[in-house]
Amino acid sequence: MSNQPPSNNPLEIFQAFSKETNQFWQSFIANQGQEMVNGFMQAWEAWLKKSTENPTQWLDIITRYQQEQLNLWLKIINNPVGQPLESVISSPAGDRRFSAKEWHENPVFSYVKQSYLLAAKLLTELSENADLDKHSQQKLNFYTQYFINSMSPTNFAATNPEVINQAIETKGQSLIDGLKNLLTDLEKGRITMTDESAFQVGKNLAITPGAVIYENELMQLIQYQATTETVSDRPVIIVPPCINKYYILDLKPENSFVKYAVDQGNTVFLISWRNPEKDLSEIGWDDYIQAGVVKAIEVVKAISNAKKVNTVSWCVGGTILATALAVLAKQKDNSVASATFFTTLLDFSEPGEISVFIDEVQIARRESQLKYKGILSGQDLAVTFSMIRANDLIWSYVVNNYLKGQTPTPFDILYWNSDPTHLPAKMYSYYIRNMYMDNKLIEPNALTMCGMPINLGNIKIPSYFLSTIDDHIAPWMTTFTSAQLLSGSVEFVLGASGHVAGVINPPAKNKRHYWSDGELGKDPGHWLKTAQTHPGSWWTHWDQWLKKRGGNTIPAPVALGNAEYPSIEPAPGRYVTKRIN
Repeated sequence: MSNQPPSNNPLEIFQAFSKETNQFWQSFIANQGQEMVNGFMQAWEAWLKKSTENPTQWLDIITRYQQEQLNLWLKIINNPVGQPLESVISSPAGDRRFSAKEWHENPVFSYVKQSYLLAAKLLTELSENADLDKHSQQKLNFYTQYFINSMSPTNFAATNPEVINQAIETKGQSLIDGLKNLLTDLEKGRITMTDESAFQVGKNLAITPGAVIYENELMQLIQYQATTETVSDRPVIIVPPCINKYYILDLKPENSFVKYAVDQGNTVFLISWRNPEKDLSEIGWDDYIQAGVVKAIEVVKAISNAKKVNTVSWCVGGTILATALAVLAKQKDNSVASATFFTTLLDFSEPGEISVFIDEVQIARRESQLKYKGILSGQDLAVTFSMIRANDLIWSYVVNNYLKGQTPTPFDILYWNSDPTHLPAKMYSYYIRNMYMDNKLIEPNALTMCGMPINLGNIKIPSYFLSTIDDHIAPWMTTFTSAQLLSGSVEFVLGASGHVAGVINPPAKNKRHYWSDGELGKDPGHWLKTAQTHPGSWWTHWDQWLKKRGGNTIPAPVALGNAEYPSIEPAPGRYVTKRIN
């Protein structure tokens, strides 16, 4: 496909833009979007069947909608020339889509906006009053909102005044630039969220000095160079999620959690998971425990001569760590002194909006595809997570990149977000069924891992749980109940913001706030009511907690690795630099 735009003829530009946009959405629906379309149709089929039981309710909703649309129509007919159109409905609080003045001052665009908002209200009320079973209701609500968001007038050039004004001001250049952006993304097969040319892993991301000192087919183990004269004698092992690249914890020096941990006087090791291909399709959960966490502990103890280590984990990395700790507890292995869990689910009873994609029909369909592919595509995972926050992660880029012709600005977190990883078929199937679907991890001895039944209640070491109040992937109220599954002392801390921004919050920026010291043992709401609020970053709070468990102070190691585990290559290593596209 050529990425050259047509001539500067406005008609040719518009025709080409319409053709390529149509092709883009056909491609989206035929690939990643097909599951969304199927889900939407199934959800509304369930609504249609249920609606026959109580037709009066939905007839009342539709009648009210028709009256509101009639009132809006009468207002625009009788609206004085040159005056703003009186509102019959307002945008939801925090909705930035209609912030341009034209949506309020121009009667035509005000009518378009209000008509859309009334239709959105209609669909929302119909879906929310469907009275389906819990899972079907969640699916109906989710796909209805997704459809509503996709049909916003801001997403179409002809009904977005900002797009029209920009096209006029630039004499069509914005449409030409938007078409170039669209053609480029068609070739990529995904939406560009940031200026990807501004970043390179190992050059300006993941540059904390260190070396790979061990590797196997599943992971590389990185040791970081000490920056202090003395360190705690208990090393820190970081277990990042295997669904994403580890360098979210080591972005730029000013927001690197890895660098921060090193600078506080810790000898830091980190697992860099391999981005698997089909040859690793039979790698399972046990392998992530044994060849990942347990092997890392063995290597770190051999290098540092430490009897105990402290561990830090994030998201699914925390789930892997917790199961590894349960295995070690069963084996009477006391190698781990403490565990830190960032936004980690152990109890999957309420996993958030991701649950709309999890049921027997959808999982069985995906597993049948995995038999041939051998891996769950990282791109498919990325699309799924983007759908959960579609206005922020899909439609805003459609408007800015394609309709306005803007080039995305450099943003390190969005670059990382655009660098997904695959998952082995066997590991994914085990994870999704035993944890998300059946929630077996909370049941003592319900799961057998590494040849032995495991019980999270056997984990008696101190633990630090960091959750975030706006987390849509690991909802904090569920991570709170997860923390109660362990038997050791628990420090539960709640940060502001979401799953990523709430974690990556370095102290130097003095942003946001966090809650701590709430009363445990009751429900999450009670904990929050009794918690204390602190300004700034939770990182310093965690550091103080960890220092109490760091052991003695010893001279910092000069060399990386040892004779048994020598340096293989400089950090960040080969595994993390392998991209899907």
